[in-house]
Amino acid sequence: MATLQEYKCPCCDGAIEFDTSSQKMKCPFCGSEFELETLVSYDNELKNDSESNMQWETNAGTEWQEGETEGLRNYQCNSCGGEIVGDDTLAASKCPYCGNPIVMMGQFSGNLKPEYVIPFKFDKKAAKEALMNHYKGKKFLPKVFKDQNHIDEIKGVYVPFWLFDADADANIRYKATRIRHWSDSRFEYTETSYFNVTRQGSLGFAGVPVDGSTKMADDLMESIEPFDLSQAVDFQTAYLAGFMADKYDVDAEESIERANKRIRQSTEDAFAATVEGYTTVTPVASSINLYNGTSKYALLPVWILNTTWNGEKYTFAMNGQTGKLVGNLPLDKGAYKRWLFGLAGVISAACLGLSYLLWLM
Repeated sequence: MATLQEYKCPCCDGAIEFDTSSQKMKCPFCGSEFELETLVSYDNELKNDSESNMQWETNAGTEWQEGETEGLRNYQCNSCGGEIVGDDTLAASKCPYCGNPIVMMGQFSGNLKPEYVIPFKFDKKAAKEALMNHYKGKKFLPKVFKDQNHIDEIKGVYVPFWLFDADADANIRYKATRIRHWSDSRFEYTETSYFNVTRQGSLGFAGVPVDGSTKMADDLMESIEPFDLSQAVDFQTAYLAGFMADKYDVDAEESIERANKRIRQSTEDAFAATVEGYTTVTPVASSINLYNGTSKYALLPVWILNTTWNGEKYTFAMNGQTGKLVGNLPLDKGAYKRWLFGLAGVISAACLGLSYLLWLM
């Protein structure tokens, strides 16, 4: 026995039925009416929705060859467990992540060899100057915090990143409306028109970076982007001289979820920007299929600046290639309260003045 085709209202998703008086399909919940042909076309569009396929080949990096790790040493923080790599001339120092002493663990061994590295373009002096410039114009920053003596440690660290390349085919469907208002001598009217909007296309992604270290906050590392990957060179251990290199503890396979999230967000933002001329636009289905997906292992330069104030630690990161610096700053609560009370006074005075003008009118 054949089953009846059930249609749902494109406006409210309620089950709709045939209305004998109008000879149209009608939604009993929101009152919308549709021609049957319109619903058939809409139903066919829904059938085109599919699941995303975001798979990768993650054989990034190569094995270290004999002799390549000569002169490299492992250093580990007994406090946070952070493990970094440096040359054998690196003096006893502090952990760039938590500020506690690090100890030499012995000859470097294990893990993959990076394929690329972006050398540092800015030195320690430039990192200090960038932090001082970051303080400027911050009216709610405690004055004592601006003292350079509060910088506990500045370290140049090569941070491990997985770089993902892929092409993406996307099919994204939106529910959109156009709302029109008008009135006559008796009534005000509102007309809402509903649209099913589809966008299809392809995008190419090259070098989508994902931080491979759990010690580095992802949002902090993404905030100092972008890196100019065209300046990346083949990795040589000589670039590590005078710097530290963090050992990755998140491999390429584990980084796929973050890469997919960034690619999905970028794709959906790019497609949404093309849906214009509507009052509201709501995405209802998104299908993204990746192909030619590959990953590479690279070390990217980051200056880590740790400061302490009022017993709290503040960490800043500077892109060692571009000089972009980010980090949270403390708040001078007293100055903020004075500004807030002053703003409230200005608003109160403005409201009082407006009330007086209305009274005069």
